[in-house]
Amino acid sequence: MDPNRPLSGRTAVVTGSTSGIGLGIARALAGAGAGVVLNSFTDNGSDHDLAQGIGAEFGVRATYVRADMSKGEECRALVAQAGGCDILVNNAGVQHVAPIDSFPVERWDTILAINLSSAFHTTAAALPGMRAKGWGRVVNIASAHGLTASPYKAAYIAAKHGLVGLTKTAALETAGQGITANAICPGYVLTPLVEAQIPDQMKAHGMDRETVIREVMLERQPSRQFATVEQIGGTTVFLCSEAAAQVTGTTISVDGGWTAL
Repeated sequence: MDPNRPLSGRTAVVTGSTSGIGLGIARALAGAGAGVVLNSFTDNGSDHDLAQGIGAEFGVRATYVRADMSKGEECRALVAQAGGCDILVNNAGVQHVAPIDSFPVERWDTILAINLSSAFHTTAAALPGMRAKGWGRVVNIASAHGLTASPYKAAYIAAKHGLVGLTKTAALETAGQGITANAICPGYVLTPLVEAQIPDQMKAHGMDRETVIREVMLERQPSRQFATVEQIGGTTVFLCSEAAAQVTGTTISVDGGWTAL
């Protein structure tokens, strides 16, 4: 085995992986030698080009499969169409901010479906194949909000807490079978979506870029530094490695100390 490509011969399915954290994870897994299946709810030429580019860059098989993570049958079909799923990364997620008593019901339903139920469906579809091989890795991208709470994010926090619980149950059901299930709990990660919020926050608070990042956006992150998609990707690769073969049913916080408070 090439020590620089320890996941050679494995296939990884990463949901919500055409940008941000999901794309960072897919690239890290490809860099470790895994074939990767990218996913989103669109089906544009650029989606397939992205996968092709990753395949060429890292010398792995990389494909794109469209699936709407709010629909259980499409979640399961994604795994079936992947042509194998040794590594499952449940990353897809959406957010909405509102008080509980005025939280739109349809937004609640969508957030729970995409952030939590999708992971149930993909995991249920992937486990039989993992058991047949005697090896598998389930990595759920939860959040610091899977371990703590903030106001006005009821659906997101409920879903992420639920995802942590689902992770623990999957770990118990697969213990001793060569399969692990763990959750990564990022704090604020510098993604294109977050980057796009910075100018608006600067204008709203009358602050320069560094001040608004440090004093407003990262107020709850003691390091006052964003995590990076590369760091989340590296943590995922570790959880898929032999070194982590006995790490299961737990959470790893990549949050600059947020949940230590």
